Amino acid sequence: MKLTLRVWRQKNADAEGAMSTYEVDGISSDMSFLEMLDTLNEELILKGEDPVAFDHDCREGICGACSLVINGDAHGPERTTTCQLHMRSFKDGDTIDIEPWRASAFPVIKDLVVDRSAFDRIIQAGGYITAPTGAAPEAHATPVPKPDADSAFEHAECIGCGACVAACPNGAAMLFTSAKINHLNVLPQGAPERETRVLDMVAQMDEEGFGGCTLTGECATACPKGIPLMSITGMNKEWLRATRKVSKR
Repeated sequence: MKLTLRVWRQKNADAEGAMSTYEVDGISSDMSFLEMLDTLNEELILKGEDPVAFDHDCREGICGACSLVINGDAHGPERTTTCQLHMRSFKDGDTIDIEPWRASAFPVIKDLVVDRSAFDRIIQAGGYITAPTGAAPEAHATPVPKPDADSAFEHAECIGCGACVAACPNGAAMLFTSAKINHLNVLPQGAPERETRVLDMVAQMDEEGFGGCTLTGECATACPKGIPLMSITGMNKEWLRATRKVSKR
């Protein structure tokens, strides 16, 4: 395959960025999208040019580090992570636009790499449970109804890639935050921090500068792990419940 790549290049956070055009040839349809970028970078290095910086880690669709907007879609045309997107999804002669996540809370560090530490700070604000010291409790000591366990596992699948933010026209982080809150709030182990968790994490989300949610639904459509849109509704209910409970104290 021969492809034309239009790639966002930006030297650092303070520099002006722009799209640069590259031609790549000999691309196999069996290559992953990141392998195709590796091929481009090898050619750039041989020419003495600066390779394109992009995030990646496991390349197995687990960590979500491979965050790219491809032809306007977060992670590309398939509902998967960028590292699991293969070049068979494109045609010979295609022009492909490759950009970083676009959100004020995700500033560009270099080229296609953005700073997603805002997600870390949201989790730090309340994404934990009380951990009693001493011997580990017996596994069946705290029964969990199967619907609650299924819901917790569903929300625990969130890998924090940020595709929800990139796809949202408002740059909202509601789907990510709701997944982290609902994952713990539905379990008995998360009960001690149930109210403070949702209040603190939502407050941190707002402080980070993410946009407001208007339930457009693009976040759930782009999510490679299928976190449902109803997760946001669940978080809103938790927030209202916590607000009322705190106001009565």
